[in-house]
Amino acid sequence: MRYYIISGERSGDMHAANLIKAIHKSDPAAQFRGMAGDYCQAAGMDLTTHYEEVAMMGFLEVVFGFRKVIKNLRLLQRDLLAFNPDVLILVDFGGFNMKMAAFAKKKGIPVHYYIPPKVWAWNQSRVYKIRAFTDKVYCILPFEEPFFKKFSIDATYVGNPLMDEIQNFQPHPFFHQKNELSYKPIIALLPGSRKQEVENMLLVMLDVVAMFPNAQFVVAGVSNIDQELYKPAEQKGIKVVFNQTYDLLHHAIAAVVTSGTATLETALFRVPQVVVYKTSYLSYLIGKRLVKIKYISLVNLIADREVVKELIQDAFNAKSIIFELNQLLGSIPHKAKVLDGYTEVKRKIGDQSASLSVSKILLDCIDKK
Repeated sequence: MRYYIISGERSGDMHAANLIKAIHKSDPAAQFRGMAGDYCQAAGMDLTTHYEEVAMMGFLEVVFGFRKVIKNLRLLQRDLLAFNPDVLILVDFGGFNMKMAAFAKKKGIPVHYYIPPKVWAWNQSRVYKIRAFTDKVYCILPFEEPFFKKFSIDATYVGNPLMDEIQNFQPHPFFHQKNELSYKPIIALLPGSRKQEVENMLLVMLDVVAMFPNAQFVVAGVSNIDQELYKPAEQKGIKVVFNQTYDLLHHAIAAVVTSGTATLETALFRVPQVVVYKTSYLSYLIGKRLVKIKYISLVNLIADREVVKELIQDAFNAKSIIFELNQLLGSIPHKAKVLDGYTEVKRKIGDQSASLSVSKILLDCIDKK
C-alpha cells in the first residue's frame, strides 16, 4: 500500500519513522512519501521536501515565514495527488497539517491524524475541523481520548511514542570518553531543537554555569540547525554533544529544559528538571491571550498538577534557574517530590508501543475500506 506522511519537526520525524518501521512489519511492500526529515528518510521514506523548509516557532515568526509555508503547502498538495496514496498520515504540526487534511478530505483521500493538534489547550473551536477533516485520530496523551470523544471524533489513546524511543535506547558505553567529558556530575542544558529556541534560550542557560563549580554543564545540541548557534557554549568551555540527548539524560543529575517534548523525555529518564520557555514578546502576548491551560510542560499537564517548576518569559532568568537547581540538588524532600510526580506520569502514560498500536489500527481501517 501507499502511505503519504507529513511531519513538521524533529520529534514528529522521529515518531513517524518508528511508525514506518512498524507498518513495514505487516506491509513489507509499503511505499512511503511526503514531508519529514532524516529519521523518516533513513526508515525508507521518499522525501518530497524536508521539514526544515517550513519549521518555525511563534506567531510572529509564522507571519514572516508565511510565503515559504504556502509554497511548500502547494507543492505537497500537488505531490499528494500525483502519488495517490491509500491514506494520508499527519503527524503533529497542527496548522500546516490541518490545511492538508482539508485538502485531502475534499479529494477523497482518507486522513489519519497521529499526534493531533492540541486543541484542548487553545482555540478549541478547531476541534470541529478535526471532526470534519479526519477519519481517525491517534492520541498520545491519556486525557486526549475522552476530550475528542466528547466531540464525536473517532479517537484512540495509543500510548506515548516516546516510550518506543526510550525502550529501544542503549546507553553508549563510552559516552564520557567519546565526548571528552570529565567525571564531574553532569547538569544537562536542553535549549530546544529549533533555531529560534536555541537563540532565545541558550545564552540565559549559560549564565547559570559559574554558580555550580562542582558540576559540569553539557548542552544537548542537534545537528539539523546551524552549529554556529552553539558557539557561545563552546567559547565558555562548555561541551556540546550533538544528537546524544538520551545518553546525556542517562548520565545527568539535573537538567534545564526548554518546554516541549524534551520535558517528558527528561521525566521518563527520571532526571530532576527546571522547565523554561521564552519567545518573542509579541508572540508571548498573543499566546497568553489564546492559550487556556494551567501549565506548559507535558509533565505537569499529564499529572494535572505542578510536578516541575516552569519559568516562562520574564521568569526565565539566571537567578531563578539557579534557585530552582539548588532546590533540586540540595533538598532531598523536594527532589523526592519531583520523582514521585514522575512515577505518576509514567503510570498514566503506560508502556504500550504507540507505533505498533497505530500501525495495527491503521491497517485494519484500510482493509475495511
